[in-house]
Amino acid sequence: MAEIKDYITQTQENGAIHISQDVISTIAAIAVSEVEGVYALGSSQGGDIAELFGRKNSAKAVRLSVNEEDAICVECNVVAIYGYSVVELAKNVQESVCSAIESMTALKVASVDVNVCGISMKK
Repeated sequence: MAEIKDYITQTQENGAIHISQDVISTIAAIAVSEVEGVYALGSSQGGDIAELFGRKNSAKAVRLSVNEEDAICVECNVVAIYGYSVVELAKNVQESVCSAIESMTALKVASVDVNVCGISMKK
């Protein structure tokens, strides 16, 4: 899989539509945050280390790539609220992210990988 550079381009009848990687990541992040049982978006261990050294941009909670069929592959890091089923939470995140990206961008989502990287008490 190749990393998405800056934009995903869709050729339409009247011209091209360019959708920024940041827009797709933001759609996914909002979809994750709306799932019941999600405390917050998380970051990878490497991201935590990067933040210590002042490189916050390298620690993204949502990462995107494109597969051979030009479908979006999403990876999300989340922190769960204690008491929620982690498996059910992850399934709900997958459904929410896939639905949001496909309905708002008309792009095909190939996969949504969910990394539950922490657990926290309710807000």
